[in-house]
Amino acid sequence: MGQALGLIQIDQSTVAIKETFGKFDAILEPGCHCLPWCIGQQIAGYLSLRVQQLDVKCETKTKDNVFVNVVASVQYRALADKASDAFYKLSNTREQIQSYVFDVIRASVPKMILDDVFEQKNEIAKAVENELEKAMSAYGYEIVQTLIVDIEPDVNVKRAMNEINAAARMRLAATEKAEAEKILQIKRAEGDAESKYLAGLGIARQRQAIVDGLRDSVLAFSENVPGTSSKDVMDMVLVTQYFDTMKDIGASSKSSAVFIPHGPGAVRDIAAQIRDGQLQGRMV
Repeated sequence: MGQALGLIQIDQSTVAIKETFGKFDAILEPGCHCLPWCIGQQIAGYLSLRVQQLDVKCETKTKDNVFVNVVASVQYRALADKASDAFYKLSNTREQIQSYVFDVIRASVPKMILDDVFEQKNEIAKAVENELEKAMSAYGYEIVQTLIVDIEPDVNVKRAMNEINAAARMRLAATEKAEAEKILQIKRAEGDAESKYLAGLGIARQRQAIVDGLRDSVLAFSENVPGTSSKDVMDMVLVTQYFDTMKDIGASSKSSAVFIPHGPGAVRDIAAQIRDGQLQGRMV
């Protein structure tokens, strides 16, 4: 009934292109309008002012000869004050935008290596947006934003990149493990050296205590028993130690048997050998 009376309704965020006898007449805003068809007025079409999105997938080659698929997402909208240009100047807006995106991406990406494409995707998106802004403003469209949402190399290239990354991480792990083992070995060697040093100090103190005890014993015996020499006292001490040693060997069930001359004359020979060794050590 409304169309018969020449009444039309235009929805929100939409404009209508009004023609009179086939010639552009006016842009109709949202609301109700009267178009008497009898005087040649009609609606040529409608144009949405909402933001629209176009995803463009472009295959190109990088500087290091790797083929990649770059997906650009373009958000655009028609301008209300240039609705006539947007309606009449372009027959297919989406194909026009796609052509410009292809042109910019295929001019930018071949100048970069693959790693730079991932790192500089914002620069690529900015270049696409600037080029589209200059081109589409003449047709009554505004470029709201351009994003590079995906960069997908060839499957074999992606696998190789993952393997390189995995190998690098394994090499780093091996280096860290070797460094940890090196530190453990150094600490173990330092601990062993410290242990041996302390053991040496203990042995030295033990021997010094034995020597001091023997010296005191010899001096005390010589003073209490007139006519005895130091040699006689040392022979007696060695005999005493000899029998103490034999007693300890016989008392232990798990001790290893040591066969040495066991006569009193042999002890005298041992004492002579010890004295000779001490004299030689003093001469050296």
